[in-house]
Amino acid sequence: MSEYKVLTINPGSTSTKIALFEGENCLFSKNVSHDAKELDKFQSLPEQLPYRRDTILQLLNEAGVRLDDVDVFVGRGGGLLAMEGGTYEVTDLMLDHARNSANGVIHPAGLGPQLAREFAEQYGAKAMVVNPPDVDELQDLARMTGIKGVNRIIHLHALNLKETAIRHSKNVMNKKYEECNYVVCHIGGGISVSAHRKGKMIDGYDIVGGEGPMAPTRCGSISVANLLSYMKENNLDIADVKKLCTRTGGFVSHAGISDALELTVRAKNGDKYAEMLWNTMIYQIEKCIGSMAAVLHGEVDGILLGGGMVYNEDLVAQITEACSFIAPVTAYPGEFEMEAMAAGAIRVLNGEENLKVYTGKKVWDGFDWE
Repeated sequence: MSEYKVLTINPGSTSTKIALFEGENCLFSKNVSHDAKELDKFQSLPEQLPYRRDTILQLLNEAGVRLDDVDVFVGRGGGLLAMEGGTYEVTDLMLDHARNSANGVIHPAGLGPQLAREFAEQYGAKAMVVNPPDVDELQDLARMTGIKGVNRIIHLHALNLKETAIRHSKNVMNKKYEECNYVVCHIGGGISVSAHRKGKMIDGYDIVGGEGPMAPTRCGSISVANLLSYMKENNLDIADVKKLCTRTGGFVSHAGISDALELTVRAKNGDKYAEMLWNTMIYQIEKCIGSMAAVLHGEVDGILLGGGMVYNEDLVAQITEACSFIAPVTAYPGEFEMEAMAAGAIRVLNGEENLKVYTGKKVWDGFDWE
């Protein structure tokens, strides 16, 4: 592999992760924390850009890290319209859509393309994004619902899901990602369960919209009728329900916490409620894995588990016991997001993958008869 230098930038709600790679080697990494009160001073997300950029530059200067020989700056994507997976050039159109959250989802990840472009212009390099959260490769059968005119969309941890599958294919299967079928899970603050067939993520759950298993801050799939009754009984509006989907559901709703480690400690100390909550989440993950295996018609080369909660041995053991009859279960604790962004750019620079251009048009915009 050529020793290209890549700086990856991953903006989060209260932090910005950065990492400098030379080939596969990480030369420097840092998670820059931002004071919530400082971020509250900004009226909109785009207004945070100079503050985050200057914070990153100050950190790099203090560490003696130079950027004048960086080949590519890769930013976490966000706010973009649905697209195929892959590595994309940061164009003016992508910048406009990221700034204005074209898909309606306002998240700091949308600052990624903007920061990458600013650094790239300053240092005469390229700017890219790799498998942003807006990746949509659903097969048509996964799109229709039981309500005419309402079709499924998808929001998943596409970057980590795909990188986990790519690495497993290469290092374990000795094959290309495009030659394998997997059920891939990201189990962290949010939980993504997805079906991958021959290099495409053909099904999964809209975890922003409330689908899939319960997670530390997310309610997961529930009965529409039950939700309507709950809204009426508690005088909730649509905004309150959306918060249940991403911020106030799951562990937060039941136990008032979002820390999985704290929940498991409570369970070990005899808290039956915490124990049931923990096991219920795992049970729901197992059910979702089974459904994705059915999507693949049982032709599954592996069940891959990634994300922070995969460090928990009990979680891995339970899923392995329940699902190993489908395919071997392999745990990849943590995440490969920074490595994934660098690897995507390097694959393009090495000619292993084509650089894609963001069209600004949804990859799928309805059935032919609509």
